[in-house]
Amino acid sequence: MFTGIVEEIGKVQSVHQSGESIVMDIRASKVLEDVHLGDSISINGVCLTVTTFTNSFFSVDIMPETFRATGLRELRPNDDVNLERAMAANGRFGGHFVSGHVDGIGEIVKIEQVDNALYYDIKLSADLMNYFVEKGSVSVDGTSLTVFKLTDDTLTISLIPHTVDATVLGNKRVGDTVNIECDMLGKYILKYLNKSQDKNEYNTLNHDFFKDHGFK
Repeated sequence: MFTGIVEEIGKVQSVHQSGESIVMDIRASKVLEDVHLGDSISINGVCLTVTTFTNSFFSVDIMPETFRATGLRELRPNDDVNLERAMAANGRFGGHFVSGHVDGIGEIVKIEQVDNALYYDIKLSADLMNYFVEKGSVSVDGTSLTVFKLTDDTLTISLIPHTVDATVLGNKRVGDTVNIECDMLGKYILKYLNKSQDKNEYNTLNHDFFKDHGFK
């Protein structure tokens, strides 16, 4: 489990691809301070397992499902990546619940500077758009952000200068792809509602329910 608060920007050291699988080495410093074999580290929002490490880099295996579902397949040596260690139980929870299980890929279609903010319009598939509401949460390349605006096929995020400087999003351009993870709570709610509708179950969350429980 992660928070979406990026700890450092790492750099891809090497990419060894075989078919739809990859062994990738990532240069880093902060996330290696207490690393162990088997630890989970988020790379651009994708939860991956540390398989080997030194004091300057760590290695991960990228399987075919991850290769197909995320933008990690586009990474090349010297590319920057967002890095975050798994959430510690004794720390502050500054972002939102991020599982590191990417739901799909979005495309940046517009970037606009507005005073000190940088607006990104990101185009998504229709199935992903179902999970978002304005002012809700989204993980973009592993960065916890708030949905600023929605259209039929895009969401807009607003980056403060710190986020531009501290994550790889500041280097993104129109046409670039980003890993998208929808809000976990929204996914569970929509799944429940769709399941209830498919079974023609009576929806208990209605006006009578709230009236019976003291709401007016």
